Amino acid sequence: MDGVDASIPLARPLSAQTHARLSSDADLDAQAVVAAATRELWEETGLLLGLPDPRAGEIEAPQGWRGYLGTGHLPDGEGLEFIFRAITPPGRPRRFDARFFMVNAAALASDPDDFSRAEDELSHLQWVPLDEARALDMPFITEVVLAELAARLNGTAQEGVPFFDNATQTSRFRRLM
Repeated sequence: MDGVDASIPLARPLSAQTHARLSSDADLDAQAVVAAATRELWEETGLLLGLPDPRAGEIEAPQGWRGYLGTGHLPDGEGLEFIFRAITPPGRPRRFDARFFMVNAAALASDPDDFSRAEDELSHLQWVPLDEARALDMPFITEVVLAELAARLNGTAQEGVPFFDNATQTSRFRRLM
C-alpha cells in the first residue's frame, strides 16, 4: 500500500463484513487497502475495477493513480471480499504483509480478457482455470490462498479469513472473524 492510496475515495463502500474483517487490525485503513488493491490490479493487469464517478476528474491524481483516474472511475469496494492474509517469515529476502481479495469478474468495468493496459511488471497475462492454476508449481502460500479461493467458490470454506501470521519467529495460524 502506498500512502497516496488513502487519498482516493471509493465509489461505493466496502461490505460491512469486509470492512469489519479488515478493521480487525486497528492500525489499518480499510478503505486505503481496497484502493491499493484496486490500483495494483490496474497496474499489473490493466483490468479496471471501479465505477464511473465524476469525482475522479476532480482529484489531482497522485503518482500511480493517473491512468486509473483518467478513465473517470473510482474504486468500487462493494464487490471485494477479503479472503486471506499472510505475513512472510522473518529472514526472507522479500517480506510482505499481504491481504488477498476476490471479486466476481462481472464487476470489472473493462473487458476481462483485455490486458493491454497492464504495465511491464507482468507479461503473457491470461486467465487459467482454477484447477489448472492449482496444479502449477508455485510458492506454498500461493497454493494455500488458491485452496481457500476454491473452498469459497464451492461453498466449503470455514467461517472467517485465514491469517498466516509469521511476523515473529513463532508462526501462528488463526482466523479473522
